[in-house]
Amino acid sequence: MAKPAELNPESPAMEVRTPPKEAGQSKLAGPMTWVDDRIGLAKLAGNIRKVFPDHWSFLLGEIALYSFVILLLTGVFLTIWFKPSMAEIDYEGSYALMRNIPMSEAFASTLSISFDVRGGLLVRQIHHWAAMLFVAAMTVHMLRVFFTGAFRKPRELNWVIGVGLFSMGLVEGFAGYSLPDDLLSGTGLRFVDGLIRSIPLIGTWAEFFIFGGEFPGELVIPRLYMVHILLIPGLLLGLISAHMALLVYHKHTHWPAPGRTNHNIQGYPFFPIYVAKAGGFFFIVFGITILMGALMQINPVWLYGPYNPSQVTAGSQPDWYMGFVEGAIRIIPNWETHLLGTTWSWNIFLPGVGLMGLLFTGLALYPFIEAWITGDKSEHHLLDRPRNAPTRTAIGVAGMAAYGMFWLAGGNDIIATQFHVSLNAVTYFMRVAVFVVPVLAFIVTKRICLSLQRADKARVLHGSESGVIVRSPDGGFSEAHAPISRGEAYTLTRHPQPAALTPNGKKLGRVRQRLSRWYADGQIATPTAEELAAAAHHDAPALEGSGSSTSETGDTH
Repeated sequence: MAKPAELNPESPAMEVRTPPKEAGQSKLAGPMTWVDDRIGLAKLAGNIRKVFPDHWSFLLGEIALYSFVILLLTGVFLTIWFKPSMAEIDYEGSYALMRNIPMSEAFASTLSISFDVRGGLLVRQIHHWAAMLFVAAMTVHMLRVFFTGAFRKPRELNWVIGVGLFSMGLVEGFAGYSLPDDLLSGTGLRFVDGLIRSIPLIGTWAEFFIFGGEFPGELVIPRLYMVHILLIPGLLLGLISAHMALLVYHKHTHWPAPGRTNHNIQGYPFFPIYVAKAGGFFFIVFGITILMGALMQINPVWLYGPYNPSQVTAGSQPDWYMGFVEGAIRIIPNWETHLLGTTWSWNIFLPGVGLMGLLFTGLALYPFIEAWITGDKSEHHLLDRPRNAPTRTAIGVAGMAAYGMFWLAGGNDIIATQFHVSLNAVTYFMRVAVFVVPVLAFIVTKRICLSLQRADKARVLHGSESGVIVRSPDGGFSEAHAPISRGEAYTLTRHPQPAALTPNGKKLGRVRQRLSRWYADGQIATPTAEELAAAAHHDAPALEGSGSSTSETGDTH
């Protein structure tokens, strides 16, 4: 070990003695030590052995991350050629059908990317499909987190960050969708202009501020461009970094199995196994996105033409992730209020601004609401099977059903024309369906979950079907059951079951107690030791008569 520097008491200056170089010391030791002293490289390198669970459902978040990387790469290419200007010019490009037609520079540059830049149309379509995949992967990833209870303590903050990522992803997608300034995207901008104007008191002022005057103005495309390439991507990068940092800090959740608890984590190390898998998976996602961009046409703006405020694209539909807002506005009755010389357009504000606010607020607060209802304050690192949380699962399916009904309502005109039915009939049906279908979905889903719990309990008590038919002395036939393995029995029985809270005499406490009773209602209790012993005694003669032998692990030979 090198000796520390010494001071020379006879000299006014400090004398530093450089330690001699140790034998066999690498030439890289000096530079690596210099870097480690400043950024803690050694501690950072220790994380390369971090354990990641090996389950396909954890790849859903990776698809969203890789889609975002693809968006950044293709977005840089498109940024070089796109002109975010609403200045009007006469098109003189290679697309002959639109020559000499007045259009904005934004639309003309989009046509140039599509027809004149080598590989431009491919990159444009890869970018658009990657945006679709980004939002879809975030949606499915959040559903996985919700249905498995991965949002519970200590991951509530990471769930809130995920909701923020999801909401910003929608805004980012809409901003990019509007940049080409074609007739379809202009129709979408007109839709958003109506949402902004419907905001009570400040709607008109907000519209003039955003559009730089009366719609469409001359500033909205340059402003959306800066939001799309700078503001939202920066926020997304920050939130993704925070999301990943909390993921590393809290460690991964994992599915229940023997040896897995809330205090450990099982899986494969980050390096080299997970790095190889993640790298290969990135190229798989990238390759599939390239195939989609090459073989599946999306957003052919040359078929729509440049935006004209006096025209609307027939049969226009928004991107799928904004379809629920469109549907809500299409089916709501004409509710308006005239107060103090001002028209309050509730038929636009409530289903548009109000519905999105309700969605994101409800998603962000749900972990805290569930913890308050159940009184659960413990940490959770083991995931729930959706059947073992029937009320939560039913709530999630009901939300999906409501979204599906709103989404279908967003295409009420297409449904009416394709199926040759009345547009008014479709609208009236959807007005009822958005309230009735989620309730039915909740009831059916909870009953299915409870039935699956009963099936699990029967499997633990009586084993699995062996396929061996046994005839009793009185002539009856039955199928012998074989005991399941201890590992499977552990997985089927080791899950928490919330119990209803007892009232504390306060009004708020009584409300909470009723909600907790509703949340825990119908849970099928896991088998007790007495039930297991009775089932083993009852099934023993049947197993002996079937002639099957069972190993210690429960495998039938």
